[in-house]
Amino acid sequence: MKRLFLSAVLMLPLLPIANAQQHTPPDSIRNKMQWFADAKLGIFIHWGIYSVKGVDESWSFYNKKIAYNDYMQQLKGFTARNYHPEEWAALIKESGARYAVVTTKHHDGVALWDSKLSKLDVANSTPAKRDVLTPLYTALRQQGIKTGAYFSLIDWSHPDYPQFLKDSSRYDAKKDAARWQRFLRFSQGQLKEVMQQYNPDLWWFDGDWEHSAEEWEAQKMRKMLTDHHPNTIINGRLQGYGDYETPEQNFPVSRPNYHWWELCMTINNNWGYHPDDTNFKTPYEVITIFADAVSNGGNMLLDIGPAEDGTIPAEQVNVLKELGAWNKKHAPAIFNTVAGIPAGHFYGPTTLSKDSTTLYLFLPGNMTGQVMVKGLVNTIKKISAVGNGQQLHHKVVGKISWSAVPGLVYIDVPPAVQDKYMTVLALELDSKVKLYRGKGGFLTNE
Repeated sequence: MKRLFLSAVLMLPLLPIANAQQHTPPDSIRNKMQWFADAKLGIFIHWGIYSVKGVDESWSFYNKKIAYNDYMQQLKGFTARNYHPEEWAALIKESGARYAVVTTKHHDGVALWDSKLSKLDVANSTPAKRDVLTPLYTALRQQGIKTGAYFSLIDWSHPDYPQFLKDSSRYDAKKDAARWQRFLRFSQGQLKEVMQQYNPDLWWFDGDWEHSAEEWEAQKMRKMLTDHHPNTIINGRLQGYGDYETPEQNFPVSRPNYHWWELCMTINNNWGYHPDDTNFKTPYEVITIFADAVSNGGNMLLDIGPAEDGTIPAEQVNVLKELGAWNKKHAPAIFNTVAGIPAGHFYGPTTLSKDSTTLYLFLPGNMTGQVMVKGLVNTIKKISAVGNGQQLHHKVVGKISWSAVPGLVYIDVPPAVQDKYMTVLALELDSKVKLYRGKGGFLTNE
C-alpha cells in the first residue's frame, strides 16, 4: 500500500505565539521590536550602594537581614574610584551583547544620577560625588550598544511610599490618596529625569507587584515614555503595558506566551556584588543556557555585579570573555536568527536563518561520532561546522521510496570540528525547512 500523507508535513515558520497577558497589540510594535529580536544577548548591571558591604540589593533591609540604618550607611563607602565606563562598555561589546541594562535606581531609592528631586543619589550622598550614568551610556553608544534603564517602581526609602519593611508599612494607599499621589509625582518626576537625560532604548521596570496598573498609572507612564521616544521598548513588568516577557532566573521549559521574551539571569546566585557567593556558572553552563534561550526564540540578559569601586569580579570578566569568543565564532547561528525547529526532531538547541533555509544544530562541545535529525523533508545541500568551515558527511537511513515519511539524517561529527563549549553545524537546505509531524502511519492525518 502506497498511501501518501503529505498533510502531516509542516512548513516553518513555526509556533505562533498567543498574546495571552500582553496588552500591547503585537502588530503595533513589531517594527520597533526587530532589533531586540535580533540582538539575542544583553548584559544586566546591578550596581549600587549594596556593593559596599556586599549585601542583597535593597532586599537585605526589607527582609531584616540588616538594619535599614546600617544598610544606608553604605552611602559613605560608595567611591567608584576605579570606575572606568569605557572599559565596561568594551567588555560588554566583547561579550557579543547588543544591549545593556543598568540599575538607575533600585528599591532602596538610591539614584545613580544627579537627581534634582532627591539628594538620595550617588552624586550628592556618596564619596563618588558624580553622576555615573552619563559616561556609561556615552561609552555604550560609542560601542554601538543599545542602552537600557532599570527603574524600580518601588521606593522603600521615600516617606510617601506605603511599604517599608516586610512586616510593616507606612500607610494604606487606598485610604490616603493624596499621599500616594505625592509619591507618584516624585517617582514619575525621576522617571522623566532619566528619560530626558539618557533617552534609553529600553526600559526595564521592576517592583510592579505591590500595586495595580491603575495605582501605578501604568498607562500614563507608557504614554509619556513612548511619546518622548516612540521606538523605546518596555519590559513586561508594567502591569500589562509592556512589550516583552522577562522570566527571572528560572529557565522556562516551554516557550513563554509573549511574542518576544528574555531570560534574565545572574552569573552566580546574586544580582549585585556578593563576595561570599562563589557559585559562579561556568562559561559552558552560560553558553548552553544562552543557546537554549535563542533556540526558543528568546534573548538572555546576563547580569554582572561590580564592586563599589567599579571593578568587575574576575570570574565575571572571564565568563563574558569566553562567551564573547564563542559568540564571535558562531555568530551566524545566533544573531539575526529565529527560533529553531520543535523538540523531538533534534536532541539539542536549534536556530534557523530568517529565510528558514539554513538550520543550525547546537551540540555539546565534546560531541563526536554521529548526530541525528528526524522528520526533515528537505534535501540537504551542504553541512558544515560553523566557525570552522569543514564540510561534513551525512546519510539518510530508513527512507521508503513509496512513503512521504522522510528518513533519519545521520551526520558524522569528526573531532577536528569540535568546539570546547558547543559545536554548531549549519545545514543548508534546498528550500524553507519542511518537517514531517505525523505518527508514521498510512492515513493522511497520521
